[in-house]
Amino acid sequence: MKIGNIELENPYILAPMAGVTDLPFRLLCREQGAGLLCMEMISAKALQYKNRNTKALLAIHPEEYPVSLQLFGSDPDIISEMAKQIEELPFQILDINMGCPVPKVVKNGEGSALMKDPKLVYQIVSKTVRAVRKPVTVKIRKGFDDAHVNAVEIAKIVEEAGGAAVAVHGRTREQYYSGKADWEIIRRVKEAVSIPVIGNGDVTAGETALAMMRQTGCDGVMIGRGAQGNPWIFRELAEYERTGTMPERPSGETVKEAMLRHARLQMEFKGEYLGIREMRKHVAWYTKGLEGAARLRDAINRVESYQELKDLLDRRITV
Repeated sequence: MKIGNIELENPYILAPMAGVTDLPFRLLCREQGAGLLCMEMISAKALQYKNRNTKALLAIHPEEYPVSLQLFGSDPDIISEMAKQIEELPFQILDINMGCPVPKVVKNGEGSALMKDPKLVYQIVSKTVRAVRKPVTVKIRKGFDDAHVNAVEIAKIVEEAGGAAVAVHGRTREQYYSGKADWEIIRRVKEAVSIPVIGNGDVTAGETALAMMRQTGCDGVMIGRGAQGNPWIFRELAEYERTGTMPERPSGETVKEAMLRHARLQMEFKGEYLGIREMRKHVAWYTKGLEGAARLRDAINRVESYQELKDLLDRRITV
């Protein structure tokens, strides 16, 4: 799969998720074979005002290439100017978020609210494409609500404005992440444009990834919640595509070692205090479905150091 001048090893893409796809988690997913890693979304206005918290979000490691940096905002001048200012950072693709459903983002006319203003979509994409040399992509949703399903229209505008690819989440903004993703809208977008189309929504295993590609004709598959606590999904996707057989799920010991490595990476980049606290949600995802997971999730919220985390996992995770 190719996006602009960037060739991907495979079409399986880690979706951008705030509070999840930070540098440590991206590295783990890359090690498991993800074809493209998407960073947490970054506010163009925060970049303009040099917000201190934004610096950490911009961190990129050479071992995670290729990586996509995602901006969100609603002002074409600010987005394009910030894209130009950060272009020398070592990301390969610039993505513009037009799918975030979070109320505080939508209230500002950003994220999925942009789908209500096709003219503004064109202005943002065209101005940003002219401002940078790297490929510019856009992530959208099915529409804002069921009365305004316009993913096909918006995708055509993205293509006309010079966008290199479009990712389509098969839910409206009003759905958030509930209900079933509509893969039919992804198929309709694919039939309407010639740029690569990336499908997103309800992909949790190799079988569903290939089913989406067969049903929609999409060029790539973006995995969000299916990758939480499950970086192995990318290895499984590639293996299933190659052999038609799903590899065995990781053993308890493998899951435990992944959690500890994840924790060490978190501490390396964020320090022990913040790193261990951020691991709490990841441990809940990693251990979902394991025996005694509910009790472990309760205990993890009291862990404050790496050693405490290791001791807890040694006691609770069976090989």
